[in-house]
Amino acid sequence: MRIKGKKVLVTGAGGFVGSHLVEALVKKGAVVTAFVHYNSRNDWGMLEDVPKNIKNKIEVVTGDLKDSDCVRDALLGQQVVFHLGALIGIPYSYVNPRDVVDTNINGTLNVLTAALDLGLEKVIHTSTSEIYGTAQYVPMDESHPVNPQSPYAATKLGADLLALSFYRSFDLPVGVIRPFNIYGPRQSARAVIPSIITQALLKRRIKLGSVYPTRDLTFVEDSVKGFIDFAECEKTKGQVVNLGSSQEVSINQIVKLVSNYLGKKVQILREKQRVRPEKSEVERLFSDSSKAKRLFGWHPQTDLSQGIKKTIGWYEKNLNRYKANIYNI
Repeated sequence: MRIKGKKVLVTGAGGFVGSHLVEALVKKGAVVTAFVHYNSRNDWGMLEDVPKNIKNKIEVVTGDLKDSDCVRDALLGQQVVFHLGALIGIPYSYVNPRDVVDTNINGTLNVLTAALDLGLEKVIHTSTSEIYGTAQYVPMDESHPVNPQSPYAATKLGADLLALSFYRSFDLPVGVIRPFNIYGPRQSARAVIPSIITQALLKRRIKLGSVYPTRDLTFVEDSVKGFIDFAECEKTKGQVVNLGSSQEVSINQIVKLVSNYLGKKVQILREKQRVRPEKSEVERLFSDSSKAKRLFGWHPQTDLSQGIKKTIGWYEKNLNRYKANIYNI
């Protein structure tokens, strides 16, 4: 399947990854409808940062994934859906797990049911490496045991299994992308890299939780290319595919990389409220993304130092938009 000319809906289009995906899809020649969460300000989230010439080529639909009628209306006439919409904050899932369940599981059910009834050509469901929990072996391939350690991760695993059940039960052409940690411009300050960068730009002492865990980081432009390559590949229906850099770096190492780029020594202050509960901390994530390379030739092009440099440059220009002095959940 070629994405060019296809009518495509992106849920979660107002988010960090979703906004970059919308931009990439338009450049690939897709006819894009962006589904964003309704608010009374008519604020389209990170889509507001998309260049005007791109924004003028998309249709924006506002609504709520929890509203099945709204989701069905948005999918009417579409051929492909990239389902990224979710509540993604792990700390928020400790505070309000019911909201996370309703959005991530019931919202996904609404997308799958409508896609099945309307006969969509392909559904790309977005998972997360958090469903694996702390690595039991590395690198972590798609057969790694699943062990969600937060309510957020549990809801994402539930949504993944629901999506795969629709493939097995109803032959819905759905596949599951499982990204490891994505970073880059536009990401919210609830994520660790924006938190480090925004604090470090303002001061020399930054507040963090645990700094020993390791993550597998992929620059957002590489990740969205992976989404599109996955969609265009006929072999991904019914499949789960990791997208990661196949490298690991600790939070402490990220701080050092940022501080070196900024040319300033940064002191880390451990703040208790930022530390995950002990049994909920995912200590190590390290992707085996060889399946993505085998199926559709994907591998990241941006190394970590390049990606961090690009990311810092964006935050330097947009720092006034971030609440760097508080803990963003």
